[in-house]
Amino acid sequence: MDMNIVDADIDTLPPAEAERALRVQLAAAYRLVDHFGWTELIYGHLTVRVPGPEIHFLINPFGLNYDEVTASNLVKIDVDGNVVEDTGYPVNRAGFVIHSAVHMANAERHKCVLHTHTRAGMAICAIEEGLRPVSMFATAFHEAIGFHDYEGPSLDTDERTRILESLGEHNTLILRNHGLLVTGATIPEAFLRLYRLERACQIQLDAAAAGTLNELSENAAINSREAMNDYKTVGGPAMGRMEFQALMRKLDKIDPSYRD
Repeated sequence: MDMNIVDADIDTLPPAEAERALRVQLAAAYRLVDHFGWTELIYGHLTVRVPGPEIHFLINPFGLNYDEVTASNLVKIDVDGNVVEDTGYPVNRAGFVIHSAVHMANAERHKCVLHTHTRAGMAICAIEEGLRPVSMFATAFHEAIGFHDYEGPSLDTDERTRILESLGEHNTLILRNHGLLVTGATIPEAFLRLYRLERACQIQLDAAAAGTLNELSENAAINSREAMNDYKTVGGPAMGRMEFQALMRKLDKIDPSYRD
């Protein structure tokens, strides 16, 4: 597989090659979440829809650490939680419910879904004010976040419709008293969005602990959001492509086994 697979136009590849490329990217995303310390034991999930007429998506094998996830051991399931290709690993039902809620809509802008239980993310999800416009990264999400009230550990498939309704037209969802969720048309796009959201949560908590939050005005926050949206495509039309390629190079230096 090409070392620069992140630059491949996956939509133009034959289905088998496209799925292989997505497996490598998604395995890289799991390793990067581990690298940045965003894991919560074996919980939390990153998924991507694979090409084909059926709505199938890849999810991590339940029970493995994120640094044990590889391209080949990712599990392919359908929106009903059925394993399409058995790898010998089970799937976490809570992860299936949350992610299938988004994947069953089969929208182009929601091909990848990333959900984390980070300390900073869960803290922001647990406060009434939520994410505030106190940093450049936070403004990227100003008035662009959906909110979903906590209903338990997401084991009931009936919740899927409500999760999708809460997401609405956004690519970012705060699961109140739970964690963060972002989507993207590609894995690199979704990962950059998650990175910025996690950083925004960390900055807000650090600033609040140090003093009084200095929130930006509505106009400043909106202007910053628009500028961030313009900047995200610098270097090409695909958001996150250059950043993710650089991160994959980092992984290849540390441990390229995610490609196996």
